[in-house]
Amino acid sequence: MFETMSIETLQAYWWIIISILGSLLIFLMFVQGGQTLIYTIGKTEPERKMLVNALGRKWEFTFTTLVTFGGAFFASFPLFYSTSFGGAYWVWMAILFPFIIQAVAYEFRSKPNNLLGHKTYEWFLIINGLLGTVLIGTAVATFFTGSAFLVNKSALTNLPDPAISRWQHPAHGLEAVLDWRNVALGLAVFFLTRVLGTLYFMNTIDDENILARSKKQLLVNGIPFLVFFLAFCGALFTMPGYAIRPQNGFVLGESYKYFHNLIHMPIVLMFFSSGVVFVLLGVALPLVDSSKYAASGIWYAGAGTILTVFAIFCLAGFNNTAYYPSSFDIQCSLTIHNSSSSHYTLAAMSYVSLLVPFVVAYIWYAWKAINSKKIDAAEMEEGGHSY
Repeated sequence: MFETMSIETLQAYWWIIISILGSLLIFLMFVQGGQTLIYTIGKTEPERKMLVNALGRKWEFTFTTLVTFGGAFFASFPLFYSTSFGGAYWVWMAILFPFIIQAVAYEFRSKPNNLLGHKTYEWFLIINGLLGTVLIGTAVATFFTGSAFLVNKSALTNLPDPAISRWQHPAHGLEAVLDWRNVALGLAVFFLTRVLGTLYFMNTIDDENILARSKKQLLVNGIPFLVFFLAFCGALFTMPGYAIRPQNGFVLGESYKYFHNLIHMPIVLMFFSSGVVFVLLGVALPLVDSSKYAASGIWYAGAGTILTVFAIFCLAGFNNTAYYPSSFDIQCSLTIHNSSSSHYTLAAMSYVSLLVPFVVAYIWYAWKAINSKKIDAAEMEEGGHSY
């Protein structure tokens, strides 16, 4: 089946897979957002225990999706992987380190006589929630603003030093924080995950004090999310982009490129606009009537997050657009055509991708099974597994 598809179709197919995984990852980062609220919503030790245990039930979903996203990117678009992960290694190390200490925290926080004490592990979770979200959002923004790298495929024949991608900035990726547009998206992701984390607490925990504080945090975090997201969108739809000539692959600047992409791809426009509406509904409905919408807000905002992020990835990669522009040499910019694996590799991997719906179904089943009963103070007192 996949063998008969053209290389262009397979490249588009795998960019869609990457976009789906990326959008699921941002949604599942409600775990990271919730971790930054441990001391804001939880004022007592029993309350913080409920919050951490609620998040502990889901943190592995986020970690697994992050690994899957990275693996799929590596396999389908290896030139991006070697360019970004091989060149911008400081920013990727800065992203991965917080996820490592997150795993350590959930493993050892509740262990008796643990070495560092449970408060130290709670701060590990807060660090993961802050750095993980801001840096991932900042890294995604470079899909539009560009990075300083040089690609020379002929270097493969240079046996002493066959690296074809070379980073051209000594900060090796950390320079992305010097562009306010990158930081704006990073902060938008940070506050969005805090909103999603708050909605998750409202869905999962049965406690009046936590519900009241969560409702307040929806407004506290929803407003800055909207400010930073609109700032990034305003910059995105007015900035020049990097277009590709289909005839020869030549890359050139185009004014309002991403706005043109939005208009020229009506289904992406529909995903983007409906996604934003769903996120706003997820925030607004629990504020208006928390007794009725406290449990469902996470599903409105979650669906909206997935649709919006999916649309943003589509804007970066489709409609003859360079999804990873080079600010050092525009002709070195990466596209889904010049950075992908071979036809054989993409076709072979596509059979594995057919398992994705089963994985999603398993996650849904596990989610419902774990959340069959809301967490409350009585359940925490009964004992059992605790994070």
